[in-house]
Amino acid sequence: MTLLFKIGFLEISLVNIIDILLVSALMYQVYKLLKGSVAIKIFLGFLSLYLIYLMVNALRMELLSVILGQFMGVGVIAVIIIFAPEIRKFLMIVGRTSFLSNENVLKELLFWRKRETQAFNISPIIDATKALSGSNTGSLIVLSRNSELKFYAESGDLIDAVVSKRLLISIFNKYSPLHDGAAIIYNGKVKAARCILPVTERDVPAQFGLRHRAAIGMSEATETLVLIVSEETGQVSLAKNGKLLHNLSFQELREMLNDYLTGVDVDDKFEPIAAFEGKKQKTT
Repeated sequence: MTLLFKIGFLEISLVNIIDILLVSALMYQVYKLLKGSVAIKIFLGFLSLYLIYLMVNALRMELLSVILGQFMGVGVIAVIIIFAPEIRKFLMIVGRTSFLSNENVLKELLFWRKRETQAFNISPIIDATKALSGSNTGSLIVLSRNSELKFYAESGDLIDAVVSKRLLISIFNKYSPLHDGAAIIYNGKVKAARCILPVTERDVPAQFGLRHRAAIGMSEATETLVLIVSEETGQVSLAKNGKLLHNLSFQELREMLNDYLTGVDVDDKFEPIAAFEGKKQKTT
């Protein structure tokens, strides 16, 4: 261990510096994950209590140290129970960023094959979106490039039919029993309709309703591209990685869908939710 310098009786080495930087980075990522939710206050409460425990322990306050020590003994279990949704979200983020998250990674490593993209004819989706937008029919369509999303598909009604304009219009017709929820499209087929999507827990501008919140939540939890048609204005939006592209033209929509399905990185084209704060026009 290489000694860099001393501060009083403390010996600071290179490993100590790296350790502090890694812990700081971890704490910052945890803060970003919890920011904007009620969980951040609970986290700060736990952190404050732990710092108090370290302080009273250093000052040799035995009675208070024993009481706080007993609490800290079960603190890990309490944290797992209280922060279960946040821990699940954190593990999903780690899994999504890992190269092992690709289900074809073993084939790629063994056979050195380039992964094929799941591109298909998107004209029926564009045509259906034009019709839905023109009639102010609210809709929510999830497009997946890498997964069938069985967990979310099974929350609705399985269809497994080839994508067509008439099929999508009939699904989101306000008198259809399938219109309340999302349709999931994978590899050129509508896998399911009336699917339940996770709603984001972040603060979302008032102009966006539950449909947009569900789209943002789905894009946070998965690597999907979510298409939204507003029921009030007919405006078309896309959500990806917790960000939005709002009020798109149909030409822009076609380009974005083509880029996503062919594996082009489109993340930098999306805007953070905070960028829409202050806009007064309400959409759902």
